[in-house]
Amino acid sequence: MLKITADELDRLLSPAHVVGQAVDLGDKAVIPVAEFGFGMGAGGGKGKDGEGEGAGCGGKIAPVALVLVYKDVKGPDGIQVLSLHRDNPVAQIINALSESLAPQVIKAIRAMSESQEKKQEG
Repeated sequence: MLKITADELDRLLSPAHVVGQAVDLGDKAVIPVAEFGFGMGAGGGKGKDGEGEGAGCGGKIAPVALVLVYKDVKGPDGIQVLSLHRDNPVAQIINALSESLAPQVIKAIRAMSESQEKKQEG
């Protein structure tokens, strides 16, 4: 169980999850930037009444910025970074989308984890 958890964290802790793939919008490309953090704990023990072990983890993924790259503007002037930490309309839309997608992401991770556990069992 701990190996599966560690393998999944290794897969999730990828630079591709911090700087997302560019989305082509014709005259510009939008690149999402996110922050994430994970924590993990595990333990086990045995005594006169039996033995047991367990593991758990938690995580957070949050959008922090959008990088706009204007195709027709050369150099640094063609790059704009929009922070999503400020209280602006873009930040509000992105945050609303991420909140509505969070349950789906959690469900997908659980299903993937259960599938891998079944493969190891059988």
